[in-house]
Amino acid sequence: MAIIDVKDLTKKFNGLTAVNNITFSVNKGDIFAFLGPNGAGKTTTIKILTTLLQPTSGEVLINGNSCLTDQNKVRAEFGIVFQDPSLDEELTAWENMEFHGILYSVQKDIRQKRIEESLNFVDLWDRRNDLVKKFSGGMKRRLEVARGLIHHPKLLFLDEPTIGLDPQTRHSIWEQLRKLNREEGMTIFFTTHYIEEAEKSANRVAIIDHGRIVNIGSPEELKISTDTSRLEEAFLKLTGDTIRDEAPGVADMLRTHRVMRH
Repeated sequence: MAIIDVKDLTKKFNGLTAVNNITFSVNKGDIFAFLGPNGAGKTTTIKILTTLLQPTSGEVLINGNSCLTDQNKVRAEFGIVFQDPSLDEELTAWENMEFHGILYSVQKDIRQKRIEESLNFVDLWDRRNDLVKKFSGGMKRRLEVARGLIHHPKLLFLDEPTIGLDPQTRHSIWEQLRKLNREEGMTIFFTTHYIEEAEKSANRVAIIDHGRIVNIGSPEELKISTDTSRLEEAFLKLTGDTIRDEAPGVADMLRTHRVMRH
């Protein structure tokens, strides 16, 4: 059964088409990877799925609720780890978790238990009273994952969750995420520049280029359909090997949107 259902989704910025009539679904319990070159439409899509942007046209349902008309219900369904850091570094790890739990209306007695559970899950319980500004990049990323889990969402969005992290920290985070998926049945939707993460962790992959989904399937199905032996080879065969820069118009619009929200 689909937890994400996207039909004919389009997003335009001042005449520039960032997402071009895409349709796909994500089943409950999937680990779903969204891959594409810079400027392909990944971040725009994930912002629409998490209600941060409104589509130009099309329909997006999260667990049966519309991202356009049922935003509060949709937001209660998911947790999110943003690509850009969003922790308050002047607060402790515990205080960041507490504030997020209050925002999601987690009752106090339950909230305390879930903070402990989530911080233990990412091996940060012993650092709960430390200021976040003292944390390494990997510790901050793990705290962001813990924060996204405090309200026990059915769905976790991860936008470039391990970008800039060393291989050991990336490995640790993905071990924890796969365990969460395996033991809790949580659906995970992620974008990444590390194609090996998708090949190792995702059971389904969508490849997007120039705002269109060019292929979708399991890593093995994508390799078979492109007659390649590695997902990276399949990716390059489908999208080409030309170096991409993010389209300036899209980058500017998303940057403006972030500033307005703050």
